[in-house]
Amino acid sequence: MKKIPQRTCLGCGEAKPKKELIRIVKQNDGKIFIDKTGKANGRGAYICNNVECLEKAIKSKRLDKNFETEINNEIYESLRGVIIDK
Repeated sequence: MKKIPQRTCLGCGEAKPKKELIRIVKQNDGKIFIDKTGKANGRGAYICNNVECLEKAIKSKRLDKNFETEINNEIYESLRGVIIDK
C-alpha cells in the first residue's frame, strides 16, 4: 500500500492529503504564485480549498510568516479566484 503524502493547511491547521490542498510557492527570486502542478521549485505552503481557511490564513498573516515576506493582495485575490472556481 502506497503512503499518501499529508500536508498541513495554514488556515485550519488540519493535516490532509496533499492532492486536496492548494499549493502556494515562493521561489528563490521572491516570486510567489499558486502552483497548480504541485511540483514547482521553491518553498511551498498549503491551504484547504475553502474560503474560511483562506480568510483565517489572511487574518493571522500565516502566509507572510511562512514565507518570511509580506504577501500582496494580488496573491490573495488569485487564491480567492481559484477557490471560488472549484
